[in-house]
Amino acid sequence: MRRTYVEHVLVGGLAALILAGCQSNSESVPGDADDSRPWSAIAPDETVQASGTEPFWSVRVERGQMIYTAPDLPKGQEIAVTRFAGRGGLSFSGERDGEVWTLAITQGECSDGMSDRSYPFTATLADGATTRQGCAWSAANPYRDAS
Repeated sequence: MRRTYVEHVLVGGLAALILAGCQSNSESVPGDADDSRPWSAIAPDETVQASGTEPFWSVRVERGQMIYTAPDLPKGQEIAVTRFAGRGGLSFSGERDGEVWTLAITQGECSDGMSDRSYPFTATLADGATTRQGCAWSAANPYRDAS
């Protein structure tokens, strides 16, 4: 089922609300509950990368494009996305094959479970009915190897 632009905006808005958190409950949002500034750990012009396992997937977000790759799509597919910086994280939303895709990034140490790397952010990639978990990083916020 192809979603309309309004439905796309509503789904993106839902992701924004999830990231914004409930400011009246200081335990649900990281940092100072009185601070209403958008999350700024990743700059607007910074390239963001995320990946996950089982199933394997990866995305690279730069200049308004998310490039999604997976074993069945090794050359990747570009998805035009919009960026939203909420109170507790960052999201990128766009549409691919009639489904809304949203990549949500939040602060928090992350392990991919398959390497000795430690990543600075957690990632959730949602497309239609499928949600994938993974880790994220950027040049200014790189992953660290255990060695």
